[in-house]
Amino acid sequence: MTATDFLDGYVPRTATEAADLERVHALLAAGDPWSRSISLHVTASALIVHPPTRRVLLRWHARQQTWLQTGGHADPGETDPLAIALREGREETGLDDLVPWPDGAVVHVVVVPVSAGGGEPAHEHADVRFVLATDRPEAVRPENPAAELRWLSVPEAQALTTSASLREALARVGRMFGDA
Repeated sequence: MTATDFLDGYVPRTATEAADLERVHALLAAGDPWSRSISLHVTASALIVHPPTRRVLLRWHARQQTWLQTGGHADPGETDPLAIALREGREETGLDDLVPWPDGAVVHVVVVPVSAGGGEPAHEHADVRFVLATDRPEAVRPENPAAELRWLSVPEAQALTTSASLREALARVGRMFGDA
């Protein structure tokens, strides 16, 4: 599937998300939305959860200096955002049993600023977010020592991150868990 397939019929929940979704649709219509050579490009990410314990996994992102969800850029030839989120999740956590939860639908669409670094200028990510689940949370392994991973309750994760858009995505996961 393509990003357009996932976003057709997606209903934003806030005015900000509606504006971000409009920007993403324009980007998808303009050419290669995954190209890192453009200042706004599509990325895919996921909140990884362990439903029986109602915990979520966050990853320390050294470049951004904050706790975030797993995810990132498409590799050459990739156009399926769920497949990208799954690949990135597996690479960043070592969890090889990740599956879409509960159904593989997009859970959040947001445009986020990314500061300059690593040889890249400041730019924006049009992030398409999913929820993935594992049955083996104890198998988690960071991809490198600087990319610490933590299993947290939704309120703990919301308190730990500095990202307002991630706090919103976490709130949506909390509602999926049946929390108020």
